[in-house]
Amino acid sequence: MNKVVDIKTAIDKIRSGDSIMLGGFTNFGCPLHLLYELAKRPQVNNLTLISEDLGYGGLPYLQGPGRLFENEQVSKSITSFIGANPDANRLIFEKKLNVELVPQGTLTERIRAGGAGIGGFYTPTGVGTVAEEGKETKMINGKKYILEFPLRANVALVKAYKADRQGNAIFKYTAANFNTVMATAADLVILEVEKLVETGEMEPDQVQLPGIFIDNIVLAEEAIF
Repeated sequence: MNKVVDIKTAIDKIRSGDSIMLGGFTNFGCPLHLLYELAKRPQVNNLTLISEDLGYGGLPYLQGPGRLFENEQVSKSITSFIGANPDANRLIFEKKLNVELVPQGTLTERIRAGGAGIGGFYTPTGVGTVAEEGKETKMINGKKYILEFPLRANVALVKAYKADRQGNAIFKYTAANFNTVMATAADLVILEVEKLVETGEMEPDQVQLPGIFIDNIVLAEEAIF
């Protein structure tokens, strides 16, 4: 099955009000071309962005999700790190952006649970901090744990180095980061790749993300900024 589409066709599937999981650790492994195409549609807004960070903001560093915040397309973010994105910080102070800060390991596990169909899990991370506020807790073997619930999204935008036309993908080193787990936890998964090969060219044991999780593939070099 050939899942390769042009970038406009892929991003046209995103609707206002959607929740979007975004792969990457800052710009590493981040599907920048998909984000730039989404930023060309400011009318697609009220989005919930689930990501490790909120990207770079402010010229000349307006990259990744920073463009979405400049356009005020995101109304809620579930993230581990806000950073120095001036647009995101401005929106927070103006009460136009609701941010849920989640410890990074907890964020990953919540996404993994969403992909695996797990109803929730207990973690000691965040006990005694603001991360505990309003959450159910439980004493297990004399230690306090917080109950955390899974995360899923309408759409996942992920990035790999190479994939075949069925979506079987390979990453470059640590650029796999959040991409692999996010691809399991969304209803629609759009994969941006740098290199496209024919099905059967990759050895099965090289595949790091099976194509069964991928719905659409976009070749990065065909995208236009």
